[in-house]
Amino acid sequence: MNRIDRAGMTRRELLARSFAAGGSLLIGASWVTERGAAWALEVTALTPQTMATLVQMARDIYPHDRIPDDRYAVAVKGYDTAEKAPMVEAGIAGLDAAAQGQGHASYLAALWEAERVAVLHAIEKGEFFRTVRAGLVTDLYNQKEIWPLFGYEGESFSHGGYIDRGFNDIAWL
Repeated sequence: MNRIDRAGMTRRELLARSFAAGGSLLIGASWVTERGAAWALEVTALTPQTMATLVQMARDIYPHDRIPDDRYAVAVKGYDTAEKAPMVEAGIAGLDAAAQGQGHASYLAALWEAERVAVLHAIEKGEFFRTVRAGLVTDLYNQKEIWPLFGYEGESFSHGGYIDRGFNDIAWL
């Protein structure tokens, strides 16, 4: 039988959860990185656990499979200041409390995206969630490194404007 009776899941579910956990963030004494990645984010005002939770929260709010975690880390790095740290630490504590209310040890301990999204729905009306979501619109999508992933070439003015960059390239007329 494939069923693991104590955990109440099949071998396939266990392997799937193991792979999901394998892609999670690593947390050091004062840094956060992604397993097998060539980047690390040093944190100064926030705890590394808080920053890892914030990076995962950003990925869950605006999920894009082709955007690597380091771009999400850059997007939320602005919250690692002495002025913003109390608000972020309190917000992440509230997020973890919401996760615990849904049966998880913490937000990061919820391995499935659907489980984390359910936790986010529980806090979506709060000021912390709205602040992070609104900040991500510019902090994530203003990064020139991810524009090609969406097929956006960037602003046109510095390259001569839209008239000289394909506006009249309609060959079928």
